[in-house]
Amino acid sequence: MTTIRTAHAPPGVPAIDARADLHIDPEDLTVVKSRHPWRWVAAATMLVLVAMFVNGLVTNPGWDWPTFAQYFTAPAVLKALLLTIQLTVYGSVLGFALGIVLAVCRLSKNPVLQTVSWTYIWAFRSIPLIVQLLFWFNIAYLYQTLSLGIPFGPSFFEFNVNGVISGMTAAVLGLALHQAAYSAEIIRAGIISVDSGQLEAAAALGIPRRRQFFRIILPQAMRAILPNAANEVISLFKGTSIVSTMAIAELFYQVQVVYGRNGRVVPLLMVATVWYILLTTVLTIGQYYVERHYAKGAQRALPLTPWQQIQRKMTTINAARQESSFGGVR
Repeated sequence: MTTIRTAHAPPGVPAIDARADLHIDPEDLTVVKSRHPWRWVAAATMLVLVAMFVNGLVTNPGWDWPTFAQYFTAPAVLKALLLTIQLTVYGSVLGFALGIVLAVCRLSKNPVLQTVSWTYIWAFRSIPLIVQLLFWFNIAYLYQTLSLGIPFGPSFFEFNVNGVISGMTAAVLGLALHQAAYSAEIIRAGIISVDSGQLEAAAALGIPRRRQFFRIILPQAMRAILPNAANEVISLFKGTSIVSTMAIAELFYQVQVVYGRNGRVVPLLMVATVWYILLTTVLTIGQYYVERHYAKGAQRALPLTPWQQIQRKMTTINAARQESSFGGVR
């Protein structure tokens, strides 16, 4: 029998059987599963709490689900929901468009542009949104007329502010200008997150600046911009409820009008809540697929989408069934 002994082993230490250590039958090993009892306790506790919450939703008459079902798709609510979506789209598009300009100005080497951009961002992030909305809603108090022409010179065109800036226009203007300040910082952060060495390499290869931006900077910056930008859009969507202070018939204002008439506060608030949740879910799904698109350059193989995972699982189940059926025929 071959034995081995360590070089520094004392003389009294017994020799080690190499074959006994190296040739172990796996069937002789006892596999003991690790136990996690507290995980089961935590899971059971959570399931009990969820069951209690669902039971309260179903059995508590205070939720008044018949009234909820009556007004969930009411024409007035759907019209207000459409107005909320319009405010979100206009505020997001205009806000991010202006935010791009502000971000470029902050990154420029022109001190005047840098100062103006920084001042704008500082001012609009310092003033509460409701104050900005009320200011634009009452802009006619300061300026009854506006004119277009030569600065400090004659004007070519003049119009009445009350006839141009309505409540809807003031709401869009306030939301967009407020959103631009935050969008500018999000975009600037995404641009400066790109390694400057890549731009130096692109310049050394003679790639034009326009192509550098759209083919090198933007795809990488979008991976840093998208999560925060999506959060801002969702916050703006929910934040449109603040324009109810201007008597604009968006979703939350319309719900307030209805429960002010019938006194059904809770079910009407649930109408608004469920619509907010549904549309936020749609925005979240859109964010997932846009982020997945811009992740192509960072990952060799993209993870499966939830729908693809379900399809693969169903394919595996069907294949197992067919195999079992063929085995039964044999």
